[in-house]
Amino acid sequence: MKIKRIEYWTVEMPLVEPYRIAYETVDKATNIFLRLETDGPHCGFACTAPDLEVTGETPRSVLSGLEKYVVPLLVGEDPLRIYMHLEKLKELAGRKPALIALVDIALHDLLARVAGLPLYRILGGYRQCIPTSVTIGILPWQETLARAEKWFSAGFSILKIKGGVELEEDIERIRKLRERFGNEFELRFDANQGYSKEEALRFFRETESCQVAIFEQPTPRAQQDLLGEITHSVPLRIMADESISDLLDAFHLARNDWVDMLNIKLIKVGGIAEGLRILSVAKAAKLEAMVGCLDESGLGIAAGLHFALSRPHITCADLDGHLDLLDDPAAEAVLIRKGIMYPQDQPGLGFVLEKRRSFPVA
Repeated sequence: MKIKRIEYWTVEMPLVEPYRIAYETVDKATNIFLRLETDGPHCGFACTAPDLEVTGETPRSVLSGLEKYVVPLLVGEDPLRIYMHLEKLKELAGRKPALIALVDIALHDLLARVAGLPLYRILGGYRQCIPTSVTIGILPWQETLARAEKWFSAGFSILKIKGGVELEEDIERIRKLRERFGNEFELRFDANQGYSKEEALRFFRETESCQVAIFEQPTPRAQQDLLGEITHSVPLRIMADESISDLLDAFHLARNDWVDMLNIKLIKVGGIAEGLRILSVAKAAKLEAMVGCLDESGLGIAAGLHFALSRPHITCADLDGHLDLLDDPAAEAVLIRKGIMYPQDQPGLGFVLEKRRSFPVA
């Protein structure tokens, strides 16, 4: 079996409503889709969501990398030699995690389709479903409560609240949520690097009674030692997100006992192969892992879901990046029932892109 054709295209998807986090406001998502066609009956699919702040890439740079590196590397080659192709791509392209993740996921999807199995079973098959959190951006507390009401009515039971801009307002929103809805839901908080150590500790003190389950990336990513100081000062779970972008970051965080959890986003770390390496470090250090996402089509969310289902020490999922996207060509790639995510029971990622919609990239 050989790869005979590679197609890729962009899809720009507006959000139902823009959302705000500590360092930006987001109103649309541009994803790049990839199709690997073989000389047999099987194709592999994937998408990626390059983000200049997170991955250091833009849609244009990923498209350029596909043309310059990926097509010459893969056309005419055996797609099942996944690690060989990925190592060569890293040598050619350097650090381009969104590009590498795109190729990695498509090759893994193709492998599972050839095997006739859902991808999560190829990767380990530990569980068949997992609950996901849903995210509420930075809003006044009244609007935060209204959004929470909407998600609870839809059956979700885990909220992740974004903050990191105004400490007082963050504390107020957390308190108001518990006052209004009680303790019958899990509450997580993500400061997106917005706090100093003193602010992070104050946030903990003033919300301690609110039972925040996870405190994500309170401090700047370049100051990993600050995460350690907070981890050793408070009893709740501290999770690294922006501070972990590759295996070396995971090793430093684990070796120094600086965090309790790692947020593994496939596009941020460079795909499933790298994600599995990071999971090995997490397991050795007895750290929990969460699988997160960017603003990704349902196809990208499906890749994160299959990864999350594969191993026992992935204990949490934050795979809601597709829920507010309009015009998503792969919206049905995952199933959600009462806040629980299920894969499509088909080989690979379980979804075939039937319709191609291309948009220019600015």
